This record gives sequence, structure tokens and C-alpha cells, in this order.
Amino acid sequence: MFESLYPDKYQKSTYEINFEQLYEQGFRGILFDIDNTLVPHGAPADERAIELFRRLHALGFKTCLISNNKEPRVKSFCEQVDSMYIYKAGKPLPKGYTEGIRRMGTRKENTLFVGDQIFTDVLGAKRAGIYTILVGPIHPKEEIQIVLKRYLEKIVLHFYFRTLKKKRVEK
Repeated sequence: MFESLYPDKYQKSTYEINFEQLYEQGFRGILFDIDNTLVPHGAPADERAIELFRRLHALGFKTCLISNNKEPRVKSFCEQVDSMYIYKAGKPLPKGYTEGIRRMGTRKENTLFVGDQIFTDVLGAKRAGIYTILVGPIHPKEEIQIVLKRYLEKIVLHFYFRTLKKKRVEK
């Protein structure tokens, strides 16, 4: 019922993802959401985010941040982590994702997306045909419209984790 909203993978945090393994699997581009994926909502890039992007670029990844925020917020963050960006991306429409792929010079088959929201991040990436990693939000304080969506996300995640458990039992 909710399969079209399921991420390809779930991690508790962006900072727990094994990017080395993803590179070995052939991924070359990473699209990221910013708020509550890399830092708390509205926060500047912190040392952990800056170091992550240094590591990703050293591995050979190209990166692009796609956000529904306005340019000043996105540009400031991306300058700190040395990444391309797309602001007012219109997520969950696939346009911002495909533009990010174009800018990085990758293909949808070797690009992945990392974000914290199912109904914008995961849905948009899936519509664009990109591998998706859903991460848990970094901080519980969020805007009211996101708080309301989180209740619906809990329902989707319940069925997602149940499906994963069922697949493990069947193996």
C-alpha cells in the first residue's frame, strides 16, 4: 500500500552511512537535503558536516544539495561545505533532482539521495528514479507543517519496517 513511499535504505543518521561502501557499489553522485538531514533546521554547517563533505569529495563523490529553502540559506551552507546546490527545488517534484544530476555530471543510476522526510525527499527522489536513503531527523524541533507530516510518516515507517522484518524472516 505504501511501497511507493518506502526508501531503498534507512539509517538513523546521515553520519552513520557507509559512503565508502556506496562508492564501491558504483555510486558517484550524492544529492542531499540540508535541514534535519545534515544539521538542525536553519543551522549553519558545523564541523561534522564540513568534514563529511571533505571525506566525500576525497573519495571521489560529486555532491549537490537540493532544498526548498531560499537561496541565501542554501548558498551560505553550500559555500561552507564546498558543494553545488539548487534552491527552491520544488520537492517532491523530480525537476530539482534531475537538475542536480545534470550539474554533477552523473546519471540517475549512479546517484543517490539522502534526506529526512518521506513526503518530500524520498517521494521526489523515487519519482526521479534515484536510490534513496532516509535518515532520522537530527533535531526534534521543526516547523508546524513538518510536525504534522511526521505523524503520517510514522504510519508509512511502521509498514516499511514491518516489510523489512518480514523479508528477513523469509530468507
